[in-house]
Amino acid sequence: MPARQLHLVRHGEVFNPDEVLYGRLPHFGLSDLGKRMASAAADDLMARGRTVAALYTSPLQRARESGEPIAAGLGLVPSIEDRIIEPTNAFEGRRMKGPGGALRDPRMWRFLYNPWRPAWGEAFTSISGRMLAAMTDAYATAATMAVEGDVDGDVVMVSHQLPIWMAHRTVVGERLAHDPRKRRCALSSITTFERRDGRFVEVGYSDPAAPLAASALDVGAV
Repeated sequence: MPARQLHLVRHGEVFNPDEVLYGRLPHFGLSDLGKRMASAAADDLMARGRTVAALYTSPLQRARESGEPIAAGLGLVPSIEDRIIEPTNAFEGRRMKGPGGALRDPRMWRFLYNPWRPAWGEAFTSISGRMLAAMTDAYATAATMAVEGDVDGDVVMVSHQLPIWMAHRTVVGERLAHDPRKRRCALSSITTFERRDGRFVEVGYSDPAAPLAASALDVGAV
């Protein structure tokens, strides 16, 4: 039997006292609250009582740290999956609002001419394509493991808000261009898919860290 479900988990809150858009920058790990959020996601997955065959994380520190309690709880060794990384962004390292914010810098306005692409970073179509490719390959690998007599179970992938949201919108058939303020992808949330008739179908969304969200200072880049 192939992998039954694939879970996309967003990382927890990042320690970001300077309030910059960190994107793919190194050394942005979880805050203490973010670690509690990641543990909440791990607890949610374990409480489901499902066998998990494989765990993948984005190469970025916040995703790898968010995968640690999942790996410990489920007895898994995580694999790095480059294709589920945060998109590139021209505003990396800059504060977006307030005095000195990038939105007030005329030199940065050239990146804002087309919010539907978006002009400031990787195209939505590119993000969607690599996410679905990574999901498909991870699912197929788990299916092969099951056929060969190894562990038969689900797949967990720890990624970032926009990549997960692009996967969601692609699977449910919605336009990729969207209002970023309306993304349903909270910190340490879990979006679940199944493979039916050769395609992914979204079957669930949970927000196990919701009770902690009111204390979050950093909710991720827009």
